[in-house]
Amino acid sequence: MKPFQFPKGFLWGGATAANQIEGGFGEGNKGLNIADVLPGGKERLAVLQTPGFNFEIDREKYSYPNHEAIDFYHRYKEDIALFAEMGFKVFRMSIAWTRIFPNGNELEANEEGLAFYDRVFDELHKYGIEPVVTISHYEMPLNLVKEYGGWRSREVVTFFERYVNAIFNRYKNKVKYWMTFNEINSGFVMPIQGLGFAIQKEEDKYQPTFQAFHHQFVASAIAVKACHEIIPDAKIGCMILYAPVYSFDSNPENVMYALQEERLFNYFCADVQVRGEYPAFINRYFEEHQIELDIQEGDLELIKEGTVDYIGFSYYMSRTEKKEKTELEKSQGNLIGGVKNPFLKASDWGWEIDPMGLRISLNQLYDRYRVPLFVVENGLGAYDKVEEDGSINDDYRIDFLREHIKAMGEAIKDGVNLMGYTSWGCIDLVSASSGEFSKRYGYIYVDKHDDGSGTLERKKKKSFFWYKDVIASNGEKL
Repeated sequence: MKPFQFPKGFLWGGATAANQIEGGFGEGNKGLNIADVLPGGKERLAVLQTPGFNFEIDREKYSYPNHEAIDFYHRYKEDIALFAEMGFKVFRMSIAWTRIFPNGNELEANEEGLAFYDRVFDELHKYGIEPVVTISHYEMPLNLVKEYGGWRSREVVTFFERYVNAIFNRYKNKVKYWMTFNEINSGFVMPIQGLGFAIQKEEDKYQPTFQAFHHQFVASAIAVKACHEIIPDAKIGCMILYAPVYSFDSNPENVMYALQEERLFNYFCADVQVRGEYPAFINRYFEEHQIELDIQEGDLELIKEGTVDYIGFSYYMSRTEKKEKTELEKSQGNLIGGVKNPFLKASDWGWEIDPMGLRISLNQLYDRYRVPLFVVENGLGAYDKVEEDGSINDDYRIDFLREHIKAMGEAIKDGVNLMGYTSWGCIDLVSASSGEFSKRYGYIYVDKHDDGSGTLERKKKKSFFWYKDVIASNGEKL
């Protein structure tokens, strides 16, 4: 039997985010964003969820690895050349909102920031690499967080509209693929990064969370319509964090609980952005949690008109659920909850490894929405060792990616329309969840460490050459 090849024109590449690779802190008239005040270390998320967190930089108490990150701001030419050597067709990246509007609410865009991304896009095009741009990726302007309460505020929709119009008009001849909000549904578990505010203990989390989601849905629809008008040949998608939810066993109570968790986390945001309306199941949820949204006149019509062209999503793990669970049963390291799945192994950070879950996810999403899908994040965070001869033999990463790419191939055989694959952290970067450099994802090693030391030298890992062969063979050589 002939080995399977991916469809002609399949978009192979890698993915990053501005706040995790750029650095260039304070350069180019960039303003402060949420990522700039996130401390490094495994306690990062716990710090953010502490009541009274004041969004200030405290260098005596914390380190801030995002400020330099891997210095893509100055080294983008070197990095893009390495991506080209691997054969990337696309490079998923984000624009830092605060490079374009430093405080978020200015009337005019910052020319220095606009010019920086001009240079990056031009460098990508020099090698025939298409940028895939996330408009908002966990880097909301800090001023909008402190002065307006993040996406709680309707005013932020206006500021976002000004931002998207500026970048669409500037880059209309340079960017064909866009996405609105990175992992929009992560607002359920990481509201500070996704929605721009922390849930305080005394505050009811339901009302502000869903009001903020509504404002993002309106903003997303505005962006989709603007993109279609300004760049008619472009494609613009949503981006969700997808983790299929398994029932722990065949107990109908657990099956129903898993279904409810899956609908809320995996489908609520996508239903609104892809189908253009709030799903029926959310009405009961709103009633039971006393949620009353402030929906302005014309909002629902706008959401209906501003549906996305495709679904971008991240896939790292599945989730197993049980209605009644003890502390001992809970999955350790899994950011989105659940109980330990006895059939799965886990990464160094406790994330359960489930390639079949990606095939399941692709089938579930395509069956539900029937729009093109794009796996824009998938990867293994692991400790890498540089050998005495300088080599980095990350066979564990190759094994992980190989099995997930095989799963994508099976899903395509199942009938799924899959546009492309950009594995996460194609070059080592700062971890969003833990603020560490030691949690490495890349094909390219960056000499930078959790204590801030390192030369920033780039080295090719074993996986670099493996992925180069995968792309050259269009997925046939795994």
